[in-house]
Amino acid sequence: MSVMSGLHTPTQTRRWPEPRAALRLIKPVTWFPPMWAYLCGVVSSGANPSGQWFFVVLGVILAGPIVCGMSQAANDWCDRHVDAINEPDRPIPSGRIPGRWGLYIALAMTALSLLVGYQLGPWGFGATILGVTAAWAYSAEPIRAKKSGWWGPGLCGLAYETLPWITGAAVVSASAPTIENITIATLYGLGAHGIMTLNDFKAIEGDRQMGLRSLPVALGPDRAAKVACWIMALPQVIVIGLLTYWDKPFHALGVAAMLAVQLGAMRVLLRDPQGKTPWYQGMGIVFYISGMMIAATALRGIGG
Repeated sequence: MSVMSGLHTPTQTRRWPEPRAALRLIKPVTWFPPMWAYLCGVVSSGANPSGQWFFVVLGVILAGPIVCGMSQAANDWCDRHVDAINEPDRPIPSGRIPGRWGLYIALAMTALSLLVGYQLGPWGFGATILGVTAAWAYSAEPIRAKKSGWWGPGLCGLAYETLPWITGAAVVSASAPTIENITIATLYGLGAHGIMTLNDFKAIEGDRQMGLRSLPVALGPDRAAKVACWIMALPQVIVIGLLTYWDKPFHALGVAAMLAVQLGAMRVLLRDPQGKTPWYQGMGIVFYISGMMIAATALRGIGG
């Protein structure tokens, strides 16, 4: 199925995108995780951001509205046939983003991402190239990593959490992050695999019909939910162990408290994975990202 082919329906009569539909296409609700991860990187670097607020603010905007927004537009364009089954009211299958406008928006935001990323220097520009590449590799043929319930969420988690974290640390310190920083950022990116798996629960029927092997399709909802919970929890256990080893016991205790709340929420989730996934996404994930910032604060005094 070609990425370049348009989606044509008998009811599609618009020539220009509907503004509200264009905003929905880039999904503002998804911007927060990479923006938060970038801020975690800034905090974890231990660098004094005084005089660098331009790079902090620009990096947050780049990570969220621009690169993440671009990735959402690209994903909706590449997923328009799946969405026509799962969520026909979405901007592209509903015709409110007509013709190839979904593709044009994604390409324009790709160019904007690279332009803004260039303003952040070599570290920021290099990270932007990786982020843009990951976004298209996740959604578009011939790679289309999202066809796999293992590779797709893994790539997405690393791009949403690990990459912006490392970028934030590198940009404000103008140097490579410490190995401790990279390790914690990677662990939280790996844990985000489970978060991305939960996001696939809303598209089970369309994924099945279109041959996408998301974990809810490949394993079934109950087993997929258990796998997602293990993937979210284990990296945090390792983070707690590392912070304890690095003589940050109070930070380790803080992350442990955040994990304890998540474990309680996971018990509720596992009773009814499909029904409780939206609830968990609105509640449990808050404590996941809170643990990220606690860990980032601990890293300020480690490995400098």
